[in-house]
Amino acid sequence: MTDEQKKKNAARLSICSNAFLTVSKIVTGALTGSVSIISEGIHSGMDLLASFIAYFSVKKSALPPDADHAFGHGKYEDASSLIEALLIVLAAGIIIWEAISKLIHGGDAVSVDLLFIGMIVMGISALMNFFVSQHLMHVAKKTDSIALESDAWHLRTDVLTSAGVFAGLLIIQITNLFWIDSIIAIIVALFILKEAYSLIRRSFADLMDESLSEEEVAKIEEIIARHEAEYTNYHGLKTRKAGPDKFAEFHLMLPRTILLTDAHDLESHIREEIESEIPRITLIVHMDPCDGRCRKDECTFVCKK
Repeated sequence: MTDEQKKKNAARLSICSNAFLTVSKIVTGALTGSVSIISEGIHSGMDLLASFIAYFSVKKSALPPDADHAFGHGKYEDASSLIEALLIVLAAGIIIWEAISKLIHGGDAVSVDLLFIGMIVMGISALMNFFVSQHLMHVAKKTDSIALESDAWHLRTDVLTSAGVFAGLLIIQITNLFWIDSIIAIIVALFILKEAYSLIRRSFADLMDESLSEEEVAKIEEIIARHEAEYTNYHGLKTRKAGPDKFAEFHLMLPRTILLTDAHDLESHIREEIESEIPRITLIVHMDPCDGRCRKDECTFVCKK
């Protein structure tokens, strides 16, 4: 199975699980009158929309480069991750508004008799989201998909918030302190906002062509250094990322007397080694003639200066 198929299957699983949980939570919240359960339903609804966006983005990002998109379609995943984060902010705002309104103005009382149904739904939600998020994160790491990773983090947050709502409903059933319901809803929303901030920051980093990770840049430099006996210098290493696709370019300074075929062979060897170590990377190597300013005190190359 290809990486693209794995990503699509994972996105479909997320859509199905979120659809089931959204309906279950909203219906249960309406029956019990619990704003914390309804807030979880809204959260799952936003996750469902985010799952559709993730599915669309992994399909689009898999398209090969074309005349209008010479560097591929990887930024679809970065853009979708940003949209998902903004949806999370919207969901958190709605939850906080509803919870504060209920604290100030009151609202329908929570039905204690039906709270056990809410607790069951929250327990099922936490378990489902745990296993689905584990699968999504595994596929995301394996395929380097920020869209699926965003989706996985959504569901991991849901695990914590569902567990929190479960605990809150249990406390309400024991103490009859109904205001706890709104407090829990606000705490859920704050967790959601924290998640949104992290996603927005990461999405902007890729959309603004932030460099690859320090580990990946160090790996590229280490591979280039393996061949230092065959060139006089290198400089201008630049890297960036677009979804799962990575890009790097640098200048390789070569002796003036080197044959074109030898220069091409050296470039090919460096390219092959980097591509084998860093998947989905596109390299541009500029080969420049030595300008006479050697990097070593004793240069072994004989150049015409």
